[in-house]
Amino acid sequence: MIQFDMSAPWRELPLVVMDFETTGLDPAAHRVIEVGIVRFERGEVAERWGTLVQPGFPIPDEVVGITSITDEMLRDKPTFRDVAWEVYLRLRDRVVVAYNLPFDMGFLRSEFTRAGLSTPEVPGLDPLVWARALIPNARSRKLGALCELLGIDLRQAHRAVDDAEAAGRVLLRLGEKVPPTLGELLALQKSWSDEQERAFAEKRGRKGAAASPEAPAAPAPDQRQRGLF
Repeated sequence: MIQFDMSAPWRELPLVVMDFETTGLDPAAHRVIEVGIVRFERGEVAERWGTLVQPGFPIPDEVVGITSITDEMLRDKPTFRDVAWEVYLRLRDRVVVAYNLPFDMGFLRSEFTRAGLSTPEVPGLDPLVWARALIPNARSRKLGALCELLGIDLRQAHRAVDDAEAAGRVLLRLGEKVPPTLGELLALQKSWSDEQERAFAEKRGRKGAAASPEAPAAPAPDQRQRGLF
């Protein structure tokens, strides 16, 4: 692993944005069906790469409805094991970006483990964390809604390469409001993420208390906070 210069301007570092379409939400039980990786160099798209992936079992109907990816489309496609080394090389020694980074990293680790690879140790940036902090009054922070709000073109939502490119453009747009160096940015992102996790935990606790027959009903959630998840 290369040593990243934490004093370097993060915009000048090699950024790769990844996105996975999957058969579900649990990386232990579900599988990747599409990989998208888009490389940005100094704010411009330098390369778009992606592939459909054969998960080894039928795609749930609800996933077909969201992604338009069908079993027939995947019939002769590679497994993740077949493309794992290609994915590894595209992520290694670069700053990795993903919209809702923990979700994609969870699937990446699970798929790499099945393929016998270790996950590259690289800095990670998450524009969803930034959006929660910098656009607190947004009606929704789903990628499509945020792209519409920021005037960013999302060609085909819920397809990996297009989602990855859109997430990169969101990152760069919001990057005007964050520190310029990688070290400062990672520290601020962690602070935002920790604060958001505490807020989510408190919200879950209030919902749990409201569900108890001995607890008073919880107030209706603030409309501005819908779409946080």
